[in-house]
Amino acid sequence: MKSFSDMISKSAKPRQRQTEDVLKGHFKIMKSDDEKMLAFGWASVSMRVNGEVIEDWQKDIVEPEELERAAYEFVLLYREGGEMHEKSGAAVLIESVVFTEEKMRAMGIPVGTLPIGWWIGFKVLDKDVWEKVKDGTYPMFSIEGEAERVEAE
Repeated sequence: MKSFSDMISKSAKPRQRQTEDVLKGHFKIMKSDDEKMLAFGWASVSMRVNGEVIEDWQKDIVEPEELERAAYEFVLLYREGGEMHEKSGAAVLIESVVFTEEKMRAMGIPVGTLPIGWWIGFKVLDKDVWEKVKDGTYPMFSIEGEAERVEAE
């Protein structure tokens, strides 16, 4: 069975990397509920609203189909959120949808309204972590994965 990390495609020419095989993307927390300790936002976006494919800071591209597969694997196998990729058990996934053009059409959302991307929600279980979300120390989600770097076509 493939892991979440196996599902991420990377281009061959990195601009800047934190380690040789780690992909990290940061996305702002878009909505939160203080009382329930819930946070929602984009985990990853493959394509902007205007159709432009996104190349991240490491010059990596995650194609929409690969992102969708990786998201499904994460939901099936992991569902846990950590703190700064170090401390596990800080949160648990409660919401996940990958917005594709097909799904947007099926939902009656005009294509071009939302980016092609993975929207998530987490229930934060650790009160100290939640305080850091509230005070802005952790203003966004960060995904991490390992992948073999391959030349993009």
